Amino acid sequence: MNSDLPSLTKFLKTLQQVPYLASKNLYRVAAHFLHMDTARAEMFCQILLETKQRITKCTICFAWQEKDQPCFLCSSPKRNRDIICVVESWQELVTIEKTGGYDGLYHVLGGVICPLDGIGPEQLTIEHLVTRVAAGANEVILATNQTPEGEATAAYIASKLKGLPVTISCLARGVPVGSSLEFMDRLTVYKALSERRPF
Repeated sequence: MNSDLPSLTKFLKTLQQVPYLASKNLYRVAAHFLHMDTARAEMFCQILLETKQRITKCTICFAWQEKDQPCFLCSSPKRNRDIICVVESWQELVTIEKTGGYDGLYHVLGGVICPLDGIGPEQLTIEHLVTRVAAGANEVILATNQTPEGEATAAYIASKLKGLPVTISCLARGVPVGSSLEFMDRLTVYKALSERRPF
């Protein structure tokens, strides 16, 4: 069938390059775009191109910012400049912001150390983080994901910050609110027990 629809095949191959787009949704997404009228499709493409032209990464925290404006996070007078929360990507930053419970600054690493994928510390913004912390910060929160790569990256950052007058903390680990112990994996229960706190 694919050989009979070369234009559609090309479109599907392009969609496959979008990370996080599950293959089971590929045909649904393709159908969505193909059902769009031409005006809406053109508007969608125009907005995407305009966004790429107008958005860039902050040279301090590496979160997205408008090119013609200062970073809304780094320039905000309401944010606590003594704390830097280190996240893997912009998505985690957004998740933390949605809680409304954090008012410090951020640092986006741009990924995690993963030698199998050819990603080492030099491909991330770790050196920029060390420079920021050395210039003045009281606490660094390592909010990397609890994956082997995330843990290794956090450990590497902690080693790079060793010797600087800064408190290094990480997100609490353990049993999620509203969950049942019988459905937890062993590592989660172990972390919850070993990192327990006073009631």
